[in-house]
Amino acid sequence: MQPNSSLSGKVAVVAGASRGIGAVTAHALARAGAAVVLGARDKQAVEQVAADIRFDGGQALAVPLDVGDVASNERFVRQALDSFGRLDAAFNNATDGPMPAPLADIDPDEFDRGIRTNVRGTFLGMKYQIPAMLASGGGSIVNMASLAGIQGHSGLSAYVAGKAGIIGLTKVAALDYADQGIRVNVVAPGPILTHHLEAAGAEAQRLAGLSTPMRRIGRSDEVAAAVVWLCSDQSSFITGVTLPIDGGQAAGSKPQRMYRQGEPMERQEA
Repeated sequence: MQPNSSLSGKVAVVAGASRGIGAVTAHALARAGAAVVLGARDKQAVEQVAADIRFDGGQALAVPLDVGDVASNERFVRQALDSFGRLDAAFNNATDGPMPAPLADIDPDEFDRGIRTNVRGTFLGMKYQIPAMLASGGGSIVNMASLAGIQGHSGLSAYVAGKAGIIGLTKVAALDYADQGIRVNVVAPGPILTHHLEAAGAEAQRLAGLSTPMRRIGRSDEVAAAVVWLCSDQSSFITGVTLPIDGGQAAGSKPQRMYRQGEPMERQEA
């Protein structure tokens, strides 16, 4: 591994690091020079990610983590401090919730599961990360939301509520600690090629790509690059921001064809 110097000597934690964007971001943080502590419920999977980072020459430690549990979050941050002596950056990436369905069809316990992981999990993560960063002289927290936290999305009531809640929590935390050396921001991806979209197949990927003005889906490494930048001093005057990573979706609509007033539009064959 040939790290750049943007996070050299820093320590970062990643919650929800067992696969997908979390795992890719953990690798990116390590390549940027940070020692990374990885947390997830799947102990075996997160240990494999940490092992891969160490194989590439980085510093990484895996810790079992349930983001909705108070003691688990406290242990997670404590392990980072005990192992590396400080905390400078955090990426709160864990998510969970019910399968898509109309709102009235969602089981209340499944709704609560989505809120527990997204809202409570992000709150608890920051609750213990912030004091550790204050003791280390400051730091940067990046929370994972979604374009669905900015705009509504049919069938995703728990997910949308959870991601919108994360954006709200982030703004408050950013204001609370803006003058104490801690920055707090949100990334809000649109369609990204993770294991979920890979499993959905080629047609789902094609349609997801067409939904963006750029006419393609995003990659996990593109999200990871934004997180690393927000964790670095290169973004030192940025806090409280929600950053869409969505190929232009949040900007508005880009129809494939536009009609002209007063003129009929011919049908275009696929």
